[in-house]
Order: sequence, then structure tokens, then C-alpha cells
Amino acid sequence: MKFTTTALGALALTTSMAQAGGIDRSGQGIGAIFEKGNYVELSFGKVNPAVDGVWTHPVAGPLASGNVAPSYSTLGIAVKTDINEQFSLGLIMDNPFGASVAYTRQGYPLNGTTAQVNSDSITLLARYRINDAFSVHGGLRQVTMSGLYDPTGAYASTYSKGSDLGYVIGAAFEKPEIAMRVALTYSAGTEFNLEGTAGDIVGEMPASVNLDFQSGVAADTLVFGSIRWADWTSAYINDTLAGNLVDYTEDTLTYSIGVGRKFSDSFSGALTLGYEKSQDTLASNLSPTDGNVSVGVGGTYTSGNMKISGGVRFVEVGDAVTEPALPFPGGASFTDNSAMGLGLKVSFTF
Repeated sequence: MKFTTTALGALALTTSMAQAGGIDRSGQGIGAIFEKGNYVELSFGKVNPAVDGVWTHPVAGPLASGNVAPSYSTLGIAVKTDINEQFSLGLIMDNPFGASVAYTRQGYPLNGTTAQVNSDSITLLARYRINDAFSVHGGLRQVTMSGLYDPTGAYASTYSKGSDLGYVIGAAFEKPEIAMRVALTYSAGTEFNLEGTAGDIVGEMPASVNLDFQSGVAADTLVFGSIRWADWTSAYINDTLAGNLVDYTEDTLTYSIGVGRKFSDSFSGALTLGYEKSQDTLASNLSPTDGNVSVGVGGTYTSGNMKISGGVRFVEVGDAVTEPALPFPGGASFTDNSAMGLGLKVSFTF
């Protein structure tokens, strides 16, 4: 079976602010290391969330937040080369974590509160083929974080960039004649100390395990998917003056499954479904969502050694009740929210 790629590469970019739990955005994929020959790709994603809630004030009554989730973009670059028949090297750059919230509705208790978390990562990865069926991969990943926090204007801190180095290790089983591959990858957690204009940040991003799979099921038809576990209960973001900003009481499991179909030598398409279970715990006012369900569709156009993939994903964001924000009583209810994501990827094999 020659059909071994789908539009999943573009769809993987079109995530919501709730993708993979916590503040996960990219999913830290390493698919480029499995591409044939020498390979380079450039990918771009744009996400437009619509997340709003209502705070029932004991005196003023229901107060609407308006949309608190600004749109955001992601950028990815990957390069892979074969050193020989057994050994390959890859370099992957992405935005693994991120969050953005802005309360701008007059009269809402948190009006004026803004927060951002930004990240970039560079992963240097090696893969060694033991034989046609088994391979191992591993390497180092540097994650760089930055951000800002302004609760209501009374306190504000902008944090400079800080980096930490972690490792990646995994293994894969393949059966090329049916385009089958199962890859298991562990990514270590990373810690941060970011200097701020007021308070400083002490934080930790989670360790994770990705299980990615694909297999041909009929001529020119491929089933693919992933399961991602992230150790968010060990993750946190603390400001040394403002105190705890974000922590989590549950780890997350995020599921994705899809089917790809090659319609001609030039065009293939894919349909994906995604699911993350709601935790049914109080959500942070800086990330007022809980779980998600998504559906995506994409296509890939092939011309010679170039492929152009595009995709769109609609995400139904899980309902959430936020933690109280003292001195305001109770929390807000965020319901019937969604996000729309667009992804584009251009790749070359040479």
C-alpha cells in the first residue's frame, strides 16, 4: 500500500484552547521523523474561540462576561534527513503550550483582567531502525516560556523568557505493506523560573505520553488516530507576589481518530473526530473550559515532491464553572462555547 499520508498534519494544528487539557496546544507531535527520505515542512494554524459565561451576582444579578478568549496562531517547522539506511535526524519547532484570556465587559467582576502564556520549543530527535518492523527514537527538547498577568490593573507583571531542557524517548512498530505504524513517545516535564516586572513566575509544564497509530484498511484508505496523556496534576504556574495562578486536580486523556482516503494521485482527504472528557471540577478563571468534542475535515494536494494540506476543525468546548474570584462570591458558569480552527501545511520531500 503506497498511501501512507493524510491531511492529519494540517488538522493537528487546528486545536482549541482546551486541546489536550490544561494549556496544551500543539500536542508535541513527532510525525516528521517517520517521513520518507529528506523532508521539510512549514505549518500554520489559526484558532478563533468563542468562550463566554455568566456570573450571578447576589445583588446585581446575572452579569455576562462577553468573549474572554482572544484568537491565536501557531507556527511549526520540521526538517528531517536520513544519515544512512538505519539512522535519521530531525529538528522540530512548535508552540507546545499557550493561553490567552481577556475580560473586557464593563460591569463584569473580572473586567480588566488579562493573562497570556506563550511558548516555543525546539526538539532535536534521532531515530534508529532496528529492522523493517521496529525502531527507536529519542532526543532533547528545549521549551521556552514567557507571558504576562494583569488581574484588574491593581497588579501587573510581564515575565521575561525562560527555558528548560527535557528529553523525548520512544519506540515504533511498522508493517509497511499495509501502511501500519504504532508509535509510543514519552516527553519529560519542564520547569521554569521567569523574572517579572513585579512578581516572578515559578512553574512546571507536564510530562506526557503520546500513542500514535495508523493502518491501511482497504485500497487507498487509512485509519489513524492518537491517545495523549498529560500529567497536568504535577503542573502549575505561581506568581511570587500574586500567588497561585493555575493548577490542576486531574490529568487528561485526549483521543483522536480519523480516516483518510486517496481519491487520485493528486488529492487525498481526511475526516477526524476528537474527544476529551470533562473533569467536572472548578475551572480557573484564566482557562474557563472543561473538556471538548471536535470534528475536522481536510485535504492534501500533491504535485511532484510538494504537498499542500489544509484543514478546518470545529470544537464544542465543554461547559465549566469557574473558581470564586475573591472578593466576589461564587463562580461563573461558562456554557455552549466553541472554537473554530484552520490549518495549513506545505511540505517537500527531496
